[in-house]
Amino acid sequence: MDDIQVTDLHRLAERYLAAWNQTDPAARRKLVDEAWAEDGSYTDPLAAVTGRDGVDALIGAAQAQFPGLEFTLGPVDAHHDIARFTWNLGPAGGEALVVGFDVLVAGPDGRIASVYGFLDRVPGA
Repeated sequence: MDDIQVTDLHRLAERYLAAWNQTDPAARRKLVDEAWAEDGSYTDPLAAVTGRDGVDALIGAAQAQFPGLEFTLGPVDAHHDIARFTWNLGPAGGEALVVGFDVLVAGPDGRIASVYGFLDRVPGA
């Protein structure tokens, strides 16, 4: 994919959060495999992982830490191969307990090459 469109980046951000919301391990892994480059990386203040196995394990750990909560996507701002967006984590239809801001970089194949995450609001912080 030589020319990634803004709409493609928006869909990639949606698929990214869909993986974070998928609690069935096999279905989550399928989403990770579809959305992430094989050597994709994820970095935030609490974690740094590389590869689909690392991303999948990180998502599983986050789900164990915040059971029953779901991610919602805020507005996506994108250009070239980069998207930035806020996300909220909280009970369905309820107030967000965690708020973050991520920067997603798509690789030439249209999959996630890297994500850089920032935590704006964390419980107890």
